[in-house]
Amino acid sequence: MDFTDTPEEAEFRNRLRTWLAAHAAEAVIPEDPGERADAANAWHRRLHEAGYIGLSFPTEYGGHGLSPIYEAILNDELGRSGAPPIEGVGHLSNALRLFGSDRQRSELLPGLLSGAVRWCQGFSEPEAGSDLASLTTRAEVVEVDGGSVFRINGRKIWTSFAAVADWCFLLCRTEPEAAKHAGISVLLVPMSTSGIEVAPIVNAARNREFAEVTFTDVDVPVENLLGERGQGWSIANQLLAYERGPSDINWISRLAVQLRALEDDVRSGRLPDTPSVRTRLGEAYTELRALQVKVQRSLTDRVNGALPGAEGSVDKLLMARADQTFGHTMMDLRGSAPVVAEGLEWDIYVWSRAAGIYGGTAQVQRSIVAQRVLGLPRR
Repeated sequence: MDFTDTPEEAEFRNRLRTWLAAHAAEAVIPEDPGERADAANAWHRRLHEAGYIGLSFPTEYGGHGLSPIYEAILNDELGRSGAPPIEGVGHLSNALRLFGSDRQRSELLPGLLSGAVRWCQGFSEPEAGSDLASLTTRAEVVEVDGGSVFRINGRKIWTSFAAVADWCFLLCRTEPEAAKHAGISVLLVPMSTSGIEVAPIVNAARNREFAEVTFTDVDVPVENLLGERGQGWSIANQLLAYERGPSDINWISRLAVQLRALEDDVRSGRLPDTPSVRTRLGEAYTELRALQVKVQRSLTDRVNGALPGAEGSVDKLLMARADQTFGHTMMDLRGSAPVVAEGLEWDIYVWSRAAGIYGGTAQVQRSIVAQRVLGLPRR
């Protein structure tokens, strides 16, 4: 694990750092939470125009064909500069690349990568969050006007960016008689389709990112099936694994910047310099460093050609711990000020509380590690 930049990587980093110094101000997160989704999309499109989206994606599908290291450098520099992270396109684009038909790739990948077409993931349901395999949203093949369509009925919740999305990457049950993991498929659903209702959810950080989405007799062509019928569970697992790795570097860099700000306040006397304060800062640093080392190990596997797998659950668990340890430390040291101000620090804290839930709860991640990484029995 040698993460010293090669001459080529150092040149890329310096060029990127120069570009960010000139353009990062364009990506300031708006105070109005309702404007943040559009601002994030505008930043995504600006990065794409500059050639920084899809760095490790194959060139034949609109990427740059570089090593995953370059994605890690990009995310590292975004975090260091204070610029917002990239919208979650890497996992969806790879799912389309690996499982999509030629038509789906040619029609959908360019808009997804550029940010011109926005996507959401219809995964969690009111009664199927942690146990996603219990989802009940159904899609049945019916004949309409001489052709076959999937007719969708059901509800999704906590669907990020559904209120602004053009398409939905939808997990639904197409084989009701099959075992619950084996009966799930993925449909690519235009959000403009008749029968879709979106109800935004305002979270504790005042953000309108989440939504509840209801599907009532929503018809989509059978050609919108991604992969094969009943393949949805394996596609979803592959997709979620791509959320780990280079993208975690951004999380680490941003937490490191925030932790250094706390340390500077202690050194300058703005916060008390006591043994207990130093201990809390040391614990936050240790958790963050443990996450960094594990993510670098995962990144090494990616660079060596391995597809991301179940080991990413370890990264997710460490990320939640590092995030929550820092959030608790910041709030304990700052006192009531972040609560009263309800600014960025409050947003950081309340978002950290969800770190053990989104993307798979900590309990589910531990089960994945136990069964699929360590090979332990279910009982």
